[in-house]
Amino acid sequence: MKALLVSGCLALVPGIVLAQTAQVKSEPTKPVAKKVSAKTSAQAKTKATPAKSAADGSATSSRARLKSAASQVASGVRAAEAALGPDELAIAERVYVGDIPCELGARVNVVADPKAPGYFELDGKGFRYRMAPVATTTGAIRLEDRDGGAVWLQIANKSMLMDQKRGQRLADDCQSPAQVIAAEGLKKAPARSLLDEPGK
Repeated sequence: MKALLVSGCLALVPGIVLAQTAQVKSEPTKPVAKKVSAKTSAQAKTKATPAKSAADGSATSSRARLKSAASQVASGVRAAEAALGPDELAIAERVYVGDIPCELGARVNVVADPKAPGYFELDGKGFRYRMAPVATTTGAIRLEDRDGGAVWLQIANKSMLMDQKRGQRLADDCQSPAQVIAAEGLKKAPARSLLDEPGK
């Protein structure tokens, strides 16, 4: 949704700037024409020179407006991106960061973005994603890149990276040092099944 909004804004910026430039060029000519009829030709020549320099200044100011509009769109994207709630920030604090080894020799490098709290850069062989936390009802930690369609799922004993657009796992059975310890603990004392008898 953000990508659609940003691309729509970026598509409208050139049209707005061109419309403003066309208005600026047509407006100075009308007042100059009225002044020419009211004053002598000598005064008209002196007035025409400032009008011409004003037109040159408007070209510069339209460039400045275009640059300002582009920076406002970019800051709007950053503001929309930075709008994480306290729940998402609490989830982000529990994400394991670092170079995390996975099965079949794959690796995922998870780096917290220092400029945008709660956002993470995930990269590995053949992929790179910018992810933000999403609240879940299961207690699992979930990071999503909505533009790229990727999901990072983290539970106590392992993590995995999925590409939802293609419907495939990019990295599975990824374990940070803390997750290795949790997996060893589960091997020694497995979690009790709901199907077990209450007395056992």
